Amino acid sequence: MHVTYNTITIRHLIVNNKRMIGLEYNNNPTIQALVDTFDVGWDENLSMNYVENNNANLNKIYSIFKGVAWVNGKYFFKDKPINTKIDEPNYTSIKNKKTKYERKCPNEYIDKLQVLRYSKSTVNTYVSMFEEFINYYKNIDLISINENDIRAYLLHLVERNVSISYQNQAINAIKFYFEIVLGLPNRHYYVERPRKVETLPLVLSVEEVQRLLNTVTNLKHKAILITIYSAGLRVSEVLELKMSDIQSDRMLILVRNSKGNKDRTTLLGKKTLSILREYYLEYKPETYLFEGQNGGKYSSTSVQKILKKALKKANIIKPATIHTLRHSFATHLLEKGTNLRYIQTLLGHSSPKTTEIYTRVSTIDIEHIKNPIDNLDI
Repeated sequence: MHVTYNTITIRHLIVNNKRMIGLEYNNNPTIQALVDTFDVGWDENLSMNYVENNNANLNKIYSIFKGVAWVNGKYFFKDKPINTKIDEPNYTSIKNKKTKYERKCPNEYIDKLQVLRYSKSTVNTYVSMFEEFINYYKNIDLISINENDIRAYLLHLVERNVSISYQNQAINAIKFYFEIVLGLPNRHYYVERPRKVETLPLVLSVEEVQRLLNTVTNLKHKAILITIYSAGLRVSEVLELKMSDIQSDRMLILVRNSKGNKDRTTLLGKKTLSILREYYLEYKPETYLFEGQNGGKYSSTSVQKILKKALKKANIIKPATIHTLRHSFATHLLEKGTNLRYIQTLLGHSSPKTTEIYTRVSTIDIEHIKNPIDNLDI
């Protein structure tokens, strides 16, 4: 026999600048009768009952609906850690850090970032962006800032001619406060994102990559660049590698805590393994695969300098970066006939749409097209 359970979903709401518990449920006489035992209000925009947000009401909700309806609190309680293995920022230092702004980021905002264990770079970006936003409205209580205020601020950013990336980061930081810190439903307000500029990734040819790598004589520098290109790594990923991540028995590299707090495996080339063994015998790193002169993690700035010097030596004038090697890895795999789905997995992309951009820079089909100019007798 199929049994259908009634459900009541609780959400965070702000009504007249006060925190409320939203009650979302299907039309049901029993549930409605129990809801009416509270001092309830009604939000016309969200079509939702609400009660004052306090421990007494929260405990009562779970008590009176026990055995009658399932109380869904997944939108109300979001304090579930995402990942326990990331390089965590010093949250006390962030809270005590001096700021150029009059109004500091609220501690509850920073606490929520800590509970959800966001990466160090994301925490710094969100705090910085949110402080800029709240100081634009420094004379308005945070709880009173509405959708129109947010739109006005975003228009201000556009008029400042900030990049689309900067604008999106600002939106993310603002949405984090309203949706995650306050727990408001997404539909409580709507913020448009800027149209994304579809730029193609810069890619080096196979011949250019070979020239580039052959100009590097320092063994450690060469090992770093070869590992990045042959595994399609981000600079942050190569700097986090440890010896145990090089799985020579399976010819794979384990990439830990990559973008989005995900682990993945990628390719370990035979030539990559050979140079890594040679490098290890000479440098004998202790903790990280690639370490600085005084131990510890190698710096990303140093890696970029290695590439810049190699580009100049190889006479490559393209404005390539370390990420260009990752783009080149993906494009060269595609041109060799590797399935796009496998490339997506190797790169750690969540969506195939992200990986599909390499089909627009690959020459796998274009090189077979004959240019009409070549048919003219000129």
